[in-house]
Amino acid sequence: MPLTTTLPGGSSHFISLQTAIDMTTHYRSNRETILAVAYQEQDILPLSETFNRAAIDSLLAVNGCAGIRIYYAMDRNDDTVHAILVAVNEGNEDILPSDSLLNEAEPEIVEIGQRCPPSCPPASDLNS
Repeated sequence: MPLTTTLPGGSSHFISLQTAIDMTTHYRSNRETILAVAYQEQDILPLSETFNRAAIDSLLAVNGCAGIRIYYAMDRNDDTVHAILVAVNEGNEDILPSDSLLNEAEPEIVEIGQRCPPSCPPASDLNS
């Protein structure tokens, strides 16, 4: 995989509502079919995850934070996919806890979002 030490530009993240609707609709239509048969119909892939603002604010407050990275991870107990969020620095490197931070507050790692399904948000253009 190619590596990059630069963060994406700030204005490069925005898409239209119609593009978002098209993408989320396409994902909902295909999320089961892209899985091996053994993983289908088990809600392995979420439709969304919701995080409290305080968790995001904690990440943004990490010393040296220039952005947020989202990793996709799998729970060992039921194979469900979850988002894990970490702060990244200007060099595009994860800011992670280390043994050298014994007397400082450790950088945050965010998970345990409200996963849909089973806990889904009210209907919107992006999820119905």
